[in-house]
Amino acid sequence: MPAHRLPLASLTLVASLAVLTGCSKPEPKGEDIRPVRAITLAADTVAIQAEFAGEVRARVESRLGFRVPGKITSRLVEVGSVVKRGQVLMQLDPQDLQLAQAQANAGLRAAETNRDLAQAELKRYQELREKNFVSQAVLDAKLSTYKAAQASVDQAQAAYKGQTNQAAYSSLVSDIDGVVTAVDAEVGQVVAAGTPVVRVAKAGEKEIVIGIPEDKVDTLRQVPDVAVRLWANPKEVLKGKIREVSPVADPQTRTYTTKVSVPEAPADVKLGMTALVQFTAAAPVPMIKVPLTALFHEKNKTSVWVVDKGAVQLVPVQVGGTSGNDILLTSGVKPGQTVVTAGVNQLKNGQKVKVLGVDVPASIASPNTVAAAAATGEALQ
Repeated sequence: MPAHRLPLASLTLVASLAVLTGCSKPEPKGEDIRPVRAITLAADTVAIQAEFAGEVRARVESRLGFRVPGKITSRLVEVGSVVKRGQVLMQLDPQDLQLAQAQANAGLRAAETNRDLAQAELKRYQELREKNFVSQAVLDAKLSTYKAAQASVDQAQAAYKGQTNQAAYSSLVSDIDGVVTAVDAEVGQVVAAGTPVVRVAKAGEKEIVIGIPEDKVDTLRQVPDVAVRLWANPKEVLKGKIREVSPVADPQTRTYTTKVSVPEAPADVKLGMTALVQFTAAAPVPMIKVPLTALFHEKNKTSVWVVDKGAVQLVPVQVGGTSGNDILLTSGVKPGQTVVTAGVNQLKNGQKVKVLGVDVPASIASPNTVAAAAATGEALQ
């Protein structure tokens, strides 16, 4: 049917529908409420723990070198060789040293010959003086000549002994019982006097060398309870003790080298093994423990989300250390508050949340805190 022939009632109905459609408003969107998990805070004197990886080393390690310069002609040990005190490790070419020793010996014989001649002349002139055939001045001159000759003998003897010692230094011997940990020179190499060529670790007490950050040096220095675990046998716990803390930080790592002695280390603890050193001490004041997932990092600040009346608020906190897998807080929050532990990266200040569960740390839970946690959870939900 043509449009101009539509009934008037139909046209009125179509116009009414168009007006109603244009005037309708969109349905209001529901408020965004995020589900989170939370924990009720409680304070306790929890144990502060710190762990550092280190290396097993001998307490005494000597870097041995020749006391005279020369060319190495033989090397008698390898890395890992067990050596005894007095055992020869390396040898230099002794030819030049032996020639110097022979020269000193010849000088000694010459000085002794001159001394003997001066002594014989002194004896003859003493007899002539007794018969008054020579003056006392002549006798004094002969006595002075003899004393000078004897002094020359003493000098030549000292020189000969020195050259004998120098010749003996062509053999490098170990002055301790231990094991060779490194060889720094090879046959044919010319070395200067004092240059380390062999390192020998003394048999006996072992220690663990670790690096401690500067913010923990003063605290851990006072910790008496030090446990050592080897990576090769993590179930065995060895008792350790801090023996030495370097007064200067390492220029590369900016940590302080610390040596932890292990007096009762068994024989299967080998040099170079990887070890884990654990420090455990009770906190001097009560601290609040939260999971690592509760921390929110933004702009070099560490914060947590505190739940208050169904909404969250970002609160800066101060981290005081670690206890196992948990973080210890020293300021910013207080016991009884509820902190979000899951979903922290999806929140914003003032956002409404629905707490799915409120947990209490097992190590510090008590009937009162559990009841408070349950009440808080019911109120937030």
